[in-house]
Amino acid sequence: MRAVACQNGNLDVIDLDTPKPGKGQVLLDVTGCGICGSDLHARHHADAQADVLAEAGYADFGRSHEQVVYGHEFCGTIADYGTDTARTLKTGTPVVALPLIRKDNGMHAIGLSASAPGAYAEQVLVEEAFMMPLPNGLSPDVGVLTEPMAIGHHAVNRAEITKKDAAIVIGCGPVGLAVICMLKARGIEMIVASDFSPGRRGLAMACGASIVIDPSTDSPYDVLGDRGYSMSIAASAAGGLKVMKGLQKLPVPWHVVLRGLGVLGVTAPKRPTIFECVGVPGIIDGIISAAPLNSRVVVAGVCMEPDQFRPVMAINKEIDLRFVVGYSPLEFRDTLHMLADGKIDATPLVTGTVGLDGVSNAFEALADPEQHAKIIVDPRSTASAPTE
Repeated sequence: MRAVACQNGNLDVIDLDTPKPGKGQVLLDVTGCGICGSDLHARHHADAQADVLAEAGYADFGRSHEQVVYGHEFCGTIADYGTDTARTLKTGTPVVALPLIRKDNGMHAIGLSASAPGAYAEQVLVEEAFMMPLPNGLSPDVGVLTEPMAIGHHAVNRAEITKKDAAIVIGCGPVGLAVICMLKARGIEMIVASDFSPGRRGLAMACGASIVIDPSTDSPYDVLGDRGYSMSIAASAAGGLKVMKGLQKLPVPWHVVLRGLGVLGVTAPKRPTIFECVGVPGIIDGIISAAPLNSRVVVAGVCMEPDQFRPVMAINKEIDLRFVVGYSPLEFRDTLHMLADGKIDATPLVTGTVGLDGVSNAFEALADPEQHAKIIVDPRSTASAPTE
């Protein structure tokens, strides 16, 4: 079996033995696999990421000296079943699967561990329990986007955003674009997208952003207009004094009225929900410093270097800071069906396809935000450079 492995930062096409499905496992013929930002990071920052994950309880993330076959955003067709499988789907059925698999030494992340080769290959092993057929005749070309779109779905769910809220997406790479698609599907009417790249701003519009801005010339907070957000602690205090004076003129005790308004949600602070989808040092602190008081910040960008922000700024502005990663099996399933039902259109994300011989060139191409966003690896293709 041909595959692409990364070792010491080098991406090489290699030959591997055909995988054999074990207990509860299924072998897939890969029809496509997206190149994820996690793969780009792991190529040069594998050891740092492995150290962090080991501290968090997963000791088998691939290290730089190991031979790791990347690829966790995949779609394929069923080739063979292992023992103790239900076999409810016929051979040849197109499917996707959560990229987790059990081996003798525990659970592993497919495509991010030397123990679980991923889908930059002709075939990949998955757990039958995590496998889902493509519904409603969904094309594998779209089904392959289930995993990255599920990342956006989870981030939007964790944000607890409502239709009356405004959203700001900082960074319009694949994660930011997935978030925009999911916000649009959620019915959010005001979605501001911010990116230095004109190409990425164009993709953000195609994915459903209401307004796109270049942060070198505009502020994503200013373009929201007057939505009742407070930008100043002093102004907020002055507003509170004005409200108290008004309440004390009423025949009912002010605290009774204020408590009732709180129950109805009237006194809840107005705030935007901001999605940080860049993942470079300084972005979180910049958002906290510039955002309105009481903003909710959802961090989806993966920063591979130590970062810092000023807690005293976040405290005084009462910033709600949340970090997100991955998705649940239900979010993965729901994303798949949203794609199949046409509730989200993720096709603008895909800007190119390569074969296994073109993976190294694709990694280089993804360094240019004007050129590409999401490149799909198709092991059946002979393309040595990304083609539309």
